[in-house]
Amino acid sequence: MFGIFSRYKSKEKYPGFDLDSYQPLPITYHLRYSILEKVKKREDVLPDIQGREEVKKDVLRALLSGAHPYLVSEEGTGKTRLARSLTKLLPPIPVIKGCPYNDDPKWPSYLLCPRCRESENPAKEYGIEFVSGERRFSRIQGNEYTNEAKLLGLKDIQAIAQGRSPSDPQVFTGTGVFRANRGILFVDELPAIRTKVQVLLHPVLEEKKAILEEYNWEHPLDLVLIATGNPQGFAHVNEVPRPLLDRLELIYMDLPEKEIEKEIMLKERFRVKDDYYHAAEQVQIISYPNLKELERNVIAPWWIIDLVNEAVRHSRKCGWLDKKASIRGTTKGIDHTYASVELANRKVANLKDVSEGLKLALRGRIGLRPDLIDFDDIKKSFTRSDEVAEDLLWNALEDFDFHYEWNGEKFASELNSLFSEGTENLTYKLQRYEELSRVIGQLKNTAREKVTNDLNEAEKELFYYPERADRKVLEEYNYSALETVVNLARHKKLVDESVKEKVFVPQVVSWSQKK
Repeated sequence: MFGIFSRYKSKEKYPGFDLDSYQPLPITYHLRYSILEKVKKREDVLPDIQGREEVKKDVLRALLSGAHPYLVSEEGTGKTRLARSLTKLLPPIPVIKGCPYNDDPKWPSYLLCPRCRESENPAKEYGIEFVSGERRFSRIQGNEYTNEAKLLGLKDIQAIAQGRSPSDPQVFTGTGVFRANRGILFVDELPAIRTKVQVLLHPVLEEKKAILEEYNWEHPLDLVLIATGNPQGFAHVNEVPRPLLDRLELIYMDLPEKEIEKEIMLKERFRVKDDYYHAAEQVQIISYPNLKELERNVIAPWWIIDLVNEAVRHSRKCGWLDKKASIRGTTKGIDHTYASVELANRKVANLKDVSEGLKLALRGRIGLRPDLIDFDDIKKSFTRSDEVAEDLLWNALEDFDFHYEWNGEKFASELNSLFSEGTENLTYKLQRYEELSRVIGQLKNTAREKVTNDLNEAEKELFYYPERADRKVLEEYNYSALETVVNLARHKKLVDESVKEKVFVPQVVSWSQKK
């Protein structure tokens, strides 16, 4: 049915595209695929952004998990540039020609806009065209005048004058959110928008739809939200409602270091470019992922899963905090832990991955006591929030449910010997250390009591049939177990503080007394 469009377009800018075999995918899948492909090739995923490596990693963690980044900083740090650079990760997509909301030619009717839905075959009636990655970007500039019309849309007075009912969805003209369908919605200065207008974004993120009560119409949307904002305490900053903040991943973006800023200065100075008007006209071969390529096949051992869960639960009784983490803190905590493994191009999660995942997941979902917030130094407040997240992981290790009779002296002696020769080829070396091997083996064997049907296929395979694992996976699995038992031994005072130089050890906060 669609072959005519496939042949027509294959002669133009996108050779090889075949609409018959094309499968529509959500934008989160497109972003995830592009990020993972660049990671596998060891390419810089966001080459347009110099420095700020931890910020970039947090943004990519969020996107790999299908989440929405919220960049907070003062003016002029490159937030808008970062948001726009993400469009380079998006491939061109086919849309029904002339559709204001970028409807896909192979979508079922319930996903289509009112215009396209009226046609029995809108792709045949209207034709198709392509929207490039750079055009899959809709910007809403937040300020005190940003209202429902700028965010969602407004009535077409001319259509009403021609006889259409004011409650007919066809008299509605979508603006910012609708233009972002199948792309990135960039809300610049989110807190500058009045709180009662911000709440209109809630169903967009939670239910993936825009709700227009006046028309009794709910329209599905496929988008990723990238929000920016100044820190609390700045002029024209309204409160971001907690239910909305709970659906965003809070990331602090600082100014670059001195040398990076000089590099940006030299790179961005004015110069004459001979390809100024021709860069967008290059022929592009489109590559779309299949669902198998998008699956998470990295592994979180049972102890990693339990530690994420327990750390978030500790936040609900932590004396540092006024605002406690929701259940979403737990789900995003494990999501971002997986994403940390994917960004490192590894297979098995360790404690460092948990720490990075928890910091991103909890930053906007916990709230420091007012006396711990420094409104004059927002970076310090963000740092304290991250330190609390690490402290929560420390507490989770303190209460970790693993019962084993340790031979402490032998464990410490063997650990020192292992560290002296290095942890490379760990799987082989453990065979020479009886007590270390026994403790790690007991930790891994407990997986049989802990596994559930909700684990992914790679996890089930490893937990049930470790003998089948390839060497790289087994090596990372054993290292994750070693790192965990070393931390447990530290909590039991079986090893001294020098282990912090050999493995990741979460730290307790040191800037005040707990209350």
